[in-house]
Amino acid sequence: MTSSPLTARRKYTLFTIFAIVSLVLDQWTKILARRDLRPRGSYNPKVIIDGYFDLRYAENPGVAFSMLQDIPGGRIWLTVLAIGAFLLVLYYLRKTPLENTRLHVALGLVGGGAIGNLVDRVMYGRVTDFIVWKYQRHEWPAFNIADAALCIGVGLMLLDMFIGWWAARKTETGTPPAKA
Repeated sequence: MTSSPLTARRKYTLFTIFAIVSLVLDQWTKILARRDLRPRGSYNPKVIIDGYFDLRYAENPGVAFSMLQDIPGGRIWLTVLAIGAFLLVLYYLRKTPLENTRLHVALGLVGGGAIGNLVDRVMYGRVTDFIVWKYQRHEWPAFNIADAALCIGVGLMLLDMFIGWWAARKTETGTPPAKA
């Protein structure tokens, strides 16, 4: 099966669009958070939906959802990890089938999210978080648009793997055994 250059271009265009949109949206909202939420302080959130959704300024020296924030040399290790993750995303994109649109979008979101948090880490030494979801007494750790893009991208990748597994399983069980 041969593919047209337009199809190959489409794969990289989808990746680039989703990476850039997630990166720009992430950086723009972090600028707004630093400008509007930082002066309020960590203990004075802007309540959006009472009891469910707040905007509260936080700085995270770790990775998504404040994990690994206390490791020695964390800034350097996490920067190297983010660069490595982005290079792995690019390598994986190169290997993906041209017709797998969901995976191209997923990789764009993961790439844009990784770069969004990398920009913060390089420029400020920590990542700006500001989105807080709550339910009753449970509160999820603060996160940002880059974290959300990463999670959605990974979720789409898992969905893609599950769909592939399910299709392979149906093929295996739906095909009559070969006669010897």
